[in-house]
Amino acid sequence: MSEPGSAAATPIASGTAQETASERLPLRERKKLRTRQALIDTALEMFTERGFDGTTLDQLCDAVEVSKRTFFRNFLSKEDVASAPTQDLWRVVLEELETCEPGGRTVLEMLRDTLLAALDQMTAEGWARRVLLSRRLAEATPSMNAHGLHFCDRTSRAVLAVLHSRFELGDPADLRPRLALDLVVSAFQQALDDWASRPGTPTRASLAADLREAFAAVPGALTLTAELRTDA
Repeated sequence: MSEPGSAAATPIASGTAQETASERLPLRERKKLRTRQALIDTALEMFTERGFDGTTLDQLCDAVEVSKRTFFRNFLSKEDVASAPTQDLWRVVLEELETCEPGGRTVLEMLRDTLLAALDQMTAEGWARRVLLSRRLAEATPSMNAHGLHFCDRTSRAVLAVLHSRFELGDPADLRPRLALDLVVSAFQQALDDWASRPGTPTRASLAADLREAFAAVPGALTLTAELRTDA
């Protein structure tokens, strides 16, 4: 599924299964996928080495040997290409949500399991490193943070639209589906922060472990009480 409101995108080869599927695509589509991945990889390396603002779009396109027109067929902006690794994960979340079955789970549990299932598909070589570079760039680049917030809002709206179109959730004005989604997003952001703060290059498996730990803390967060400190 394309990002809600984004430029038209070719299918995303984000994991082994998707890479195998991409091999069955026509040559032209495979070339598009390779070009898209080259733009992501080159952008993250150049932005990290030279700074986000220190790298122009012309320089990026020259390095990949593509035109600006080709760039804008794949991405909306420099912020968009730099945020692609995590955005691709959430696109797969939307795809998973389109076909998953509730199976007696709560909405929160279903969203949690869908996110973890999408993460399991992020098996392409170097994906974890791309996420790490993207995360560190976002921490130092206000425009990437703004882009991330806008993407999160659009994607949240898309997730809620899928939930209400596929499942019987009662009154559309009911706040509970949105709050359940907000808890999932919050747990993901916390897990990503913990994961990215560790030295070295964390792995996809360690991100999944951090995500499960964050989800495990959610029930306790809902019942946590506060008492005044006696040593204050």
